[in-house]
Formats: sequence, structure tokens, C-alpha cells
Amino acid sequence: MSRLLGSVRARATLGATLVVAVALVAAGTAVLLSLRSNLLGEAGTQAERSAREVATELAVGTPYADLSLDVDDRPVQVVDEDGTLVAAGEDLERITGTGVDAVKPQPAASPGDAGDDDGDDDEDAGEPLEPGEIGERTTISDGSATIDGDTEDYRFAAVPVETEDRGRLTVYAGAPLSAEHGAVNTALTVMLIGFPVLLAVVGWVTWLVTRRALRPVEGIRREMAAITASEDLARRVPVPGTHDEVARLASTTNETLAALEASVERQRRFVADASHELRSPIASLRTQLEVAAAHPELLDLDGAVEDTVRLQRLAADLLLLARLDAGERPADARVDLAALAREEAAGRAGVSVQEGGETGAVTVAGSRGQLGRVLANLLDNAQRHARSAVVVSVRRDGGLAVVGVADDGDGVPEADRERIFERFVRLDDARSRDDGGAGLGLAIARDVAVRHGGTLTVHGGPAGGALFELRLPAA
Repeated sequence: MSRLLGSVRARATLGATLVVAVALVAAGTAVLLSLRSNLLGEAGTQAERSAREVATELAVGTPYADLSLDVDDRPVQVVDEDGTLVAAGEDLERITGTGVDAVKPQPAASPGDAGDDDGDDDEDAGEPLEPGEIGERTTISDGSATIDGDTEDYRFAAVPVETEDRGRLTVYAGAPLSAEHGAVNTALTVMLIGFPVLLAVVGWVTWLVTRRALRPVEGIRREMAAITASEDLARRVPVPGTHDEVARLASTTNETLAALEASVERQRRFVADASHELRSPIASLRTQLEVAAAHPELLDLDGAVEDTVRLQRLAADLLLLARLDAGERPADARVDLAALAREEAAGRAGVSVQEGGETGAVTVAGSRGQLGRVLANLLDNAQRHARSAVVVSVRRDGGLAVVGVADDGDGVPEADRERIFERFVRLDDARSRDDGGAGLGLAIARDVAVRHGGTLTVHGGPAGGALFELRLPAA
């Protein structure tokens, strides 16, 4: 059962069928009850009509023997005030539901006796009636009767009538309920046969419609399985032209695949570039050590230390980038950018910090160590390209804290102002690796800025060089 219902199509079909089944049962029940109520009302009306026809004959003084009691083979009783049956149909053999079970009339009382009883019983007979008047109130009851050997269920109507010489009489007339039973049973039979067929049609149609609706999903699943098996992230899932939820799912899936492909490609390029960058200092250090092992007098100790420091810095940069790529969240400490700028500028030749009235109040929330690394990388880059001076400014711009690092060098060409923030990018290929670094400083600075909810951009500086602006939400 769990495997059978493991399909969305099967669950949708079962759910739709159950909903339709509940609706059909409720509607069928309402129809049957309404049909039965209408048919019972019609039977009561027919019974009342028959009773009033006999009551009309009694009101005009028709003798019991001349009453129309056997019309349409319907049971009719005429009962006096004492509850005695005084007239009934000739073929009536048994009756229940009227309160008088007798089927053979008793001898009628003399007119004088009926007149004597009329005064006493008229007060207890319900609505007061004048001689020859038929009562407006009709009492309805259900029972059964046997006429000429046939037993059926009937709905009885009781109508009172006041006669001049026979006192208060009550006429009971019945209408058969066979039509009601037959109609209800027929309707029930039709429902019992038709509902399963209708439910089968609903289930079949739902199965087909659901299969058609989920066909693009199956195509997406197969393509994703093929992508997983082939590890080819350049492939994309098919997007149906239906412009519905499935189409949006396919589009989102392709966007996810594109982002994943870019991330994997970036990771591969990062690993390749890191391996390339690590190879040079390691090879240089190994060469120096091998030479020193063979000729100790030729050991370049300063060069070995410099290569080791460079290797250490590169490893630290790579580890920091790895933590940033892993989603490391910065701390939530309050950092004074003015104090941090003065701290990073201290001891650097040609670097000055602009002091202002609001400089000391510019604070942000984040990691002091990571923000200090951003300023250090920007200052290293500015000193590498400046001719003589580097200026650091700290200010508040609305709800943002802005740190600017400007130099008086040649600046950054406009076409390269985004490319310099990519990893392992050097604009001057002729520049030596020792002077130019590994090309990770600006990439780290921008990643840290983004992690802190800010931006890092480069523009033309006031002195003709480059102006790097770090914008962070002020705390």
C-alpha cells in the first residue's frame, strides 16, 4: 500500500476520488430525502382529498350505504364520536395507523341518541363545527391496510365533519405509499449503480490528467539523474512552455544548476590557481635548501625566510577565502573604523589618516580582525601603486560608514575596475610575483565587505590615482 501511494499521481487520484465520493454520497442522500419528503407530501394530499370527498357526502346527509368508499381501492373508515366504526370499504380486511382497527361497521346509533350526545361531546371534539361543516384541520398518520388480499403501506388523513342527524364524524382515508417506496428504491438503485461508475470515470480521468501534468516533472527528474550520473553541470533540464508551477520549477532548477556550475568552476579555478601560486615559493624554497645542503656557504638565508613568509601569507589568504566560501559569519562586535584606520596606518611610510569632527563616531558591527584585514590589504595595494602618498578617510554618509583609501599612482583603467576583485588577477603581468603578490588581497577585501553587508568599489582618486571605497552599515 505504501508503494502504491508513493506516487503523487496515485495520491492525487485517490484524493480526487474520495472527495467526489463524499460529495456524491451527500448529494445522493439529500436527493433521496427530498424525493421521499415530496412523495410523502403528495400521498398526504391525495389522502386528504379522498377524505374530504367522503366528508362532503356526509355533510349533505348521504347515507352510509351510498358513500363512495371503494374508489380506487383505497381504505376509507368513518368513525363516530364514540370511536365506533360506522362505515368502511367493502374490501377492507385489515387496517392499522388510524386508531380504529375495526374493519366491519357497527350498527348506527339512532338520531335521537346522536343528538343527545352531541351537546356533551362537541365541547371535547376539537374545533367547533356547525352542522354540515367540514373541519379545516387534517391529521396525518402512517399505517398499513389489507384490501382484497393485498397489503400495502398507506398515509392516512383524518378529516372531521359535523352532520345534522349523526353528530360529529371522522373520515379516515388512505393513499398508498407504494409509489414513494418505488421511486426511492429506484433512485437508490440508480445511485448504487451509477456512483461507482462515476467514481471510476473520475479516477481514470484524474489519473490521465495528473500523468499529463506530471510528465514535465518526470522529464526534469530524468535529466537531473543524468546530470548527477555524468557530473556535467553544463546540462539543463527541459522547461515546458506551460508557464505554470512546473515551468517555474524547471527555471529555478536551471538557475540552481547555473549557480552550482559557476561555484564548482570557481572552486576548480581556485584550486588550480592556488596550486600554481604555491608551486613557485615551494620550488624556490626547495631549491635554496638543496643548494644549502650541497654548499652550505651558498645558503641565501634572507631569500629562504622571504619565501617562507610569502608562503605563510599565501596559505593564510587561502584559508581565509575557504572560510568565507564556507559561509563563516562575522562577529557582532562594535568596531570603531577611525581607530582601526589609525592602527593600520601606523608605521606605514607616506600613509595619512584624515581626521574630522565625526570621524571618531563612525562605528560598524562586525569582526575587527576581518575588517582590519580589509584595511591592511587596501593599504598594501595603495602603497604598491602610489608614487608618494596614500590618504585614508573615514566618514559617515547617512546610515553608512565610508572608508576611502586613495593613492596618487596611475589609477585603475575603467575596464578593469571589476576584474581586479577576482581571485589571482594581476593587471601587470610583467610585474614580479614578489612585488605583485598572489592577487588575493582585493578579492579577500571584497568578500569580507559583502559578508558584512557592505560593498567595496574603486573609482578615480582626487590625486589622479585609485580611490577604493568601503561602505558598511553604520552601527
